[in-house]
Amino acid sequence: MAGLLTKIFGDGNKKQLNRLQKKVDQIEVLEPDIEKLSDEELKQKTDEFKQRYANGESLDDMLVEAYAVVREGSKRVLGMRPFPVQLMGAVALHEGNIAEMKTGEGKTLASTMPAYLNALSGKGVHIITVNDYLAGRDANDMGELYNFLGLTVGLNGNGMTKEEKREAYYSDITYGTNNEFGFDYLRDNMVLYKEQMVQRPLNFAIIDEVDSILIDEARTPLIISGTAQKSATMYQQANAFVRTLKHETDYTYDEKTKGVQLTEEGINKAERYFGIENLFDLNHVTLTHHINQAMKAHASMQRDTDYVVQDGEVVIVDQFTGRLMKGRRYSDGLHQAIEAKEGLQIQNESMTLASITFQNFFRMYQKLSGMTGTAKTEEEEFRNIYNMDVIAIPTNEPIIRDDKPDMIYKTAEGKFRAVVDDIKRRHEAGQPVLVGTVAVETSELISKMLKKAGVPHDVLNAKNHYREAEIIENAGQKGAVTIATNMAGRGTDIKLGEGVADLGGLAVIGTERHESRRIDNQLRGRSGRQGDPGSSQFYLSMEDELMRRFGSENMRSMMEKLGMDDSQPIESKMVSRAVESAQKRVEGNNFDARKTVLSYDDVLRQQREIIYKQRFDVIEANENLREIVEGMIKSTLERVVEANTQDELAENWELETIIEYVHGNLLDAEDISVDDIKGKEPEEIIDFIMAIVKQRYDEKEQELSPEQMREFEKVIVLRTVDTKWMDHIDQMDQLRQGIHLRAYGQNDPLQEYQAEGFQMFEQMIVDIEEEVAKYVMKAQIRDNLQREEVVKNTQAVSGEQEEKKKTRKPYVKTESTGRNEPCPCGSGKKYKHCHGK
Repeated sequence: MAGLLTKIFGDGNKKQLNRLQKKVDQIEVLEPDIEKLSDEELKQKTDEFKQRYANGESLDDMLVEAYAVVREGSKRVLGMRPFPVQLMGAVALHEGNIAEMKTGEGKTLASTMPAYLNALSGKGVHIITVNDYLAGRDANDMGELYNFLGLTVGLNGNGMTKEEKREAYYSDITYGTNNEFGFDYLRDNMVLYKEQMVQRPLNFAIIDEVDSILIDEARTPLIISGTAQKSATMYQQANAFVRTLKHETDYTYDEKTKGVQLTEEGINKAERYFGIENLFDLNHVTLTHHINQAMKAHASMQRDTDYVVQDGEVVIVDQFTGRLMKGRRYSDGLHQAIEAKEGLQIQNESMTLASITFQNFFRMYQKLSGMTGTAKTEEEEFRNIYNMDVIAIPTNEPIIRDDKPDMIYKTAEGKFRAVVDDIKRRHEAGQPVLVGTVAVETSELISKMLKKAGVPHDVLNAKNHYREAEIIENAGQKGAVTIATNMAGRGTDIKLGEGVADLGGLAVIGTERHESRRIDNQLRGRSGRQGDPGSSQFYLSMEDELMRRFGSENMRSMMEKLGMDDSQPIESKMVSRAVESAQKRVEGNNFDARKTVLSYDDVLRQQREIIYKQRFDVIEANENLREIVEGMIKSTLERVVEANTQDELAENWELETIIEYVHGNLLDAEDISVDDIKGKEPEEIIDFIMAIVKQRYDEKEQELSPEQMREFEKVIVLRTVDTKWMDHIDQMDQLRQGIHLRAYGQNDPLQEYQAEGFQMFEQMIVDIEEEVAKYVMKAQIRDNLQREEVVKNTQAVSGEQEEKKKTRKPYVKTESTGRNEPCPCGSGKKYKHCHGK
């Protein structure tokens, strides 16, 4: 047995398993004693553990006893007794690692033990799933166990009010999706009052399907964006022009990078079409951008693969799960370009207001763990980026699934014919079949062919994912044929119907290899759960995308030389190895891309942490902000004085400039003149001006109650920080878009981004200090002080996509309003006494 474990899991994993086994043995020993407890005594254990934790006992010390209590509770409430391998997985999760447990091995039940143990600290546990259905299902099913043991459970869903969210977050254990937790973090750092925040400090997270969330979705940041008004005409014109272009003659398309480029002929055509001399003139930057996005929309974005059109809107299809992502939008004008291509109404573009990658969000938790059926292929990434080991937990029963070698056909047509023949044969015998596809269009093509062949079947893709769980649950019934995009139904168990085991169990048929071995393994793992029989078989063709991208020409010509036709597959270990090495190359490229995104986001992360901490300190501060504000005024003064007293000769100092600045930004004309600062050293000038500033500050304080003055300071600081920070993020975003061009000048783009990003951040701090100084000293204080959001509309955006989220519209300044004219907000006051301050 030990030799077999080493063979399957490697020596390092074997040591880990031996260590976990010792803990499992200790938990097993306690079973007879815990069984004797009444329901009431079992519940009282939770209060006992909490008291022991408060008295200084660590969670590690209580693990064995706490796990034994949860297991007994599970037997009584759920009618399920966790297997020893589930206990192993549960210990690995508590230690902040990834438990790789195969499909059907009961990951959901394994997660209850570390969730219970860590919830005893009172700091909250987050259990994160890939979709709302799974979050709701698990919160409901496992909630019975937690409630029985005296813990509270919350569900954090999309569209909930702040009050409902806060209640969910203040529960002992909170279920929800990765997007929702990430967006709540960003929104919490945009609130105006502490009471509007919903999250507590991030303590412990258990991520279900951890590879999907931390690997597949790691490259796409979460973004809160605001709308920017832009004309739809440019998109329509660019779209009309791109429709006139011919592939190869006017533009080139690189399938590997999905890059689209105008040729020399295409550039000439554009200049003639738009009546301009030089397309790359600085005046035509916007036009070039629109043409590029229109070309991308036509060449690389395919309807029913990348997106579908539904109710007059472009709806994105998630490339990893095959689900429709309603309300999400591509950024940078690509979504508008697709809308123009499809002849739909064009919506507004957006600007970035707050953003974070999943990588950086999840690394903020005190402790992080995860579970999945497939993580070993990405072990290096989990260790390097998240500091988590992948521990492969053995299955409760040996896996007896028959994984057959790949069948390779010359053409896609021949491959699909063979797939349909195989499905028909198995269906007639009564064996259930699950067909995995990479794209929506493939699932629809196979569905059409099966209809012609008279085979009844269910199709599960982005267009009908609301029936997902129901369809997947029935996929193991006798004679069932289910076509699904690769990751559809993740987290839902396929149990075999009566008599199915005798027919060979569930047959999984893959219609092409995914670029990631992990996703192929997930599809395979749908069959053969809990020692059930089953089989898996992949059908490939020389026309598949993965084969095309990685040199299938030689093999295709070899097949032609051998005179092989479409009905003859080759079953070759060499081909399977070639496919696997192609997948490894793609995985390597994707890992590099994710590391690059993280390197760039780390620059913004450091800045984000500084701003968010300062912002939180301002919101939370009950005491006087005056000291902070005075510090900002002094910093501003120091810069102005230093800039104007550079010359060694005092008579050459620009004292008038200093006084002009002070009159314009800090004090009134009668407060100070050039004569007052003549003959003084720079330090003395600063001290002299600051003394008058403090006098005026005192006078302002006497005009108002202390509460109003404190609120006035907060209003000014928050509004200034938010405005400047949002501009800064948008500028950083634009810098990031064009920084790769620096490589042409032999400069490292990342180093340039770090250096320029730092300079921009420093400048932003200067701007914040100057603006706060000016507003605090110059603004007339009103009685109706109110903190205002600085954005018109906000949208929560996942990755390059956007989820609309509207808030109230605050007043927006227009350039044309004169200072003495009535304020456009309708208050009846002059503009200078209202929003013009």
